[in-house]
Amino acid sequence: MEDPAHGAAPHGPRAVALVGPQGSGKSTLSAALVEMAGGGEARRGGRERSSSHEMRPAHCDFLGERWALLDCPGSVEFVHEAAAALAVADLAVVVAEPDPSRAIALRPVFRMLEDSGVPFLVFVNKVDALSAPAEALVAAMQAETAVQLVPRQMPISEGERVIGYVDLLSERAFRYRPDAASERIGLPAAVAETEQAAHDALIDSLADRDDELLEQVIEGATPTPAELYSHFRKDMEARSLAGVMFGAAEHAHGVLRLWKALRHDAPDVGATAARHGIAPEGPALAQVFRTSWRGAAGKLSFARVWRGALRDGASYGGVRIGGMMRFAEGELQRVAEAGAGDVVALGRLEGVATGGTLGEAAPALAFPAPPPPLHEVAIAAAERKDDVKLAGGLEKLLEEDPALRLTRDGETGETRLAGLGEIHVGSAVERLERLSGVAVRTARPRVPFRETIRRPVREHARLKRQTGGHGQFADVKLEIEPRGRGEGFAFNDRIVGGAVPKQYIAAVADAAEEATRRGPFGYPVVDIAVTLVDGGFHAVDSSDMAFRSATRAGMAEGLAKAEPVLLEPIHRITISAPNGFTAGVQRLLTGRRGQILGYAERAGWPGWDDTEALLPAAELHGLAVELRSQTAGLGSFVHSFEHLSEAPPRLAEKVAQAAAT
Repeated sequence: MEDPAHGAAPHGPRAVALVGPQGSGKSTLSAALVEMAGGGEARRGGRERSSSHEMRPAHCDFLGERWALLDCPGSVEFVHEAAAALAVADLAVVVAEPDPSRAIALRPVFRMLEDSGVPFLVFVNKVDALSAPAEALVAAMQAETAVQLVPRQMPISEGERVIGYVDLLSERAFRYRPDAASERIGLPAAVAETEQAAHDALIDSLADRDDELLEQVIEGATPTPAELYSHFRKDMEARSLAGVMFGAAEHAHGVLRLWKALRHDAPDVGATAARHGIAPEGPALAQVFRTSWRGAAGKLSFARVWRGALRDGASYGGVRIGGMMRFAEGELQRVAEAGAGDVVALGRLEGVATGGTLGEAAPALAFPAPPPPLHEVAIAAAERKDDVKLAGGLEKLLEEDPALRLTRDGETGETRLAGLGEIHVGSAVERLERLSGVAVRTARPRVPFRETIRRPVREHARLKRQTGGHGQFADVKLEIEPRGRGEGFAFNDRIVGGAVPKQYIAAVADAAEEATRRGPFGYPVVDIAVTLVDGGFHAVDSSDMAFRSATRAGMAEGLAKAEPVLLEPIHRITISAPNGFTAGVQRLLTGRRGQILGYAERAGWPGWDDTEALLPAAELHGLAVELRSQTAGLGSFVHSFEHLSEAPPRLAEKVAQAAAT
């Protein structure tokens, strides 16, 4: 039986993103929703899949309405997948665990929702494992978000087992049944008083946002369920509150009730488009929110149609659609047309990147930027003959995942792939091998050390060769001295009387600077001054080449004698984590030779701290892995180059030994 106001006219297609911490049961809930809608075979036993590294779409129809469910990965290393899904979703379902101590893991999810402007509700999954009062759980979750959380349901327990719930809007009680819709029961006397208090609190929350309802309550009138549904929907769409529901997706408990809430409360595509500033009138417009390369299926661009209709084989803005598909019952199904609100996979779509738009004179739409990368590896084809194939695979990989960053280090010759963590990068390398068809080797990237000198030296270098005909002759006397940190390289000459002709001084300057590219430790030399003070030449045998050779030899000898020192890059790093982990974060930093600069509460994140420090770049590798293991997967950081500092003797010795081999 439909609840009041749940029997409204059908909406157009809508999209819901399932978000939440890793292990909360999003994939189980997605499958249960599809099954409850009649869109697939039950796969209840052990249905929660291994942690997904990508957003997974599913399509189904519920009571004559079309839905796209976007099951988002929960790991913070794949947060950009969730952000991309939220960019096109009408509503989000935050899937939460029933343990109040785990509520802190919801903070990044709630913050992402607050920043994105997407209305949401909370589904507390695994309610059969609820061990604390529901009020305590809601209070713990409320501490993690600025949006008021208002329970729509109250669990009913028998002993320590949750056996059903009371819907606080309709004041109806239900008993869970395995793999079936809940059974309506009379309101148990044991919960009647508590239910009344919760119902009154819900009305008070709604009345706080509506003067008419407040006046009605003050006058002692009782709002009808239909009126409460209407107020609740309006406040949810305005994001002034979020409803909290309970269930256990593994047993289909509460799933039908969640479906009815989605059907009633999820905004339609017109409201969502308006939130994004998209005009309702105009030519067909769609936005790509994910790109995927799928073997024989080729390139698929997942898109939300904001207005108008797309037709398979048609061109929009000069871009042709080469196939259009939906995901029903886990399989790709071709469709000929997609209307406003639909989520579809478009085949062979060229020239529209993730976040881009498709349509005639299509406007650019806002799309979330990926977070800065935290983990980096050097990559190369296992065999040099596969370099071209690898380059093609990298192009596809970066199309798929904008959160990856590819750089080429001109100094070391390394190609580096960076992402949001070790798992993110490891998963990307596996996909790269699949996309390119070649084996890929990875290595720890070389640290961009630098060198300088401690004391000034004078060096005399003389080149004299006679091999018949013109010989080679050059004589240079150099002064090499240190400069202040950050002052770079400088060349001067104090030649008098034409001891070295001017046409050769430029060659000496070029060769001296060239010699700084590789010092005694094998790294570039910085912050030195070289002065040509004297020399000699031969009218016939001297040349630019001879003076370059003599200068290079003199520089090599001189730098080795000038007490060379190894400089390592130091980065300024800010680590964000719940304040219960702050002491551990500081120990982690000091254990990696970090210098703590201080810590303070993170702005806009009550209960979280930002710890600032100076950390050697050599200690950044693997930091994300260790940090997350010590902060329940919640810690993150940003960093940037700060300055060069003298490396400790043990590290310098190790680098020198490596350079000598």
